Parts: sequence; C-alpha cells; structure tokens
Amino acid sequence: GMSPAELLPLFEKDEQTEAVVLFGEIGTVAEEEAAEVIKRGEFTKPLVAYIAGRTAQPGVRFSHASAIIERGRGSAESKVKALKEAGAIVVDRPDEIPITVKKILRR
Repeated sequence: GMSPAELLPLFEKDEQTEAVVLFGEIGTVAEEEAAEVIKRGEFTKPLVAYIAGRTAQPGVRFSHASAIIERGRGSAESKVKALKEAGAIVVDRPDEIPITVKKILRR
C-alpha cells in the first residue's frame, strides 16, 4: 500500500478532490510524515484528521498492527501536534469528521 505522505500529492493534483480525511492511529510515523508533506507545500487542500488511541500509554500495543509508542514518535500527541502545526484540522472524536468536512466544503 501507499502511505498518506505518498497519497497526499496525488490528491493535490486531483481536480475532484476538495478535501482529505485522514484516520490515523498510534504507533507509526505515517501522520507525522504526512504533516511534513503539508509543511513543504506539496498538499494545500484542507485535511481533517482523527487520531485513534489517544488514551493508550507508552509501550502499550494497539490495534491490528500491534503498534507500539516509543520515544515520543508515533504517539497521539506527537501526531496531533505535527498535523496542527502543518495546518491540518484535527478533531477529537470520529463523529466530528463529517461535521467538520461539511463546514470546510461550504467555504
């Protein structure tokens, strides 16, 4: 498969894509890498993100991939921080995703 960082530039080029939703989870650096793509200007459309696993403690295995949070990277906090600093909209609950996307598309 492709990572979010690889996909975002493709969505940027797609005329029919108005916004992207990123549903992430703890234990990888995929979302931090996506944030870097946004910071570099390779993706400029609105991105709404939700990060699952915010209550997991460091060292705890999570999800199907048995992700492990180590040394601050891959944690929910580091992902949220990186995405917000890049300009993404990070929601606290999955049910906020459709509401947020609707607001963005009305602009």
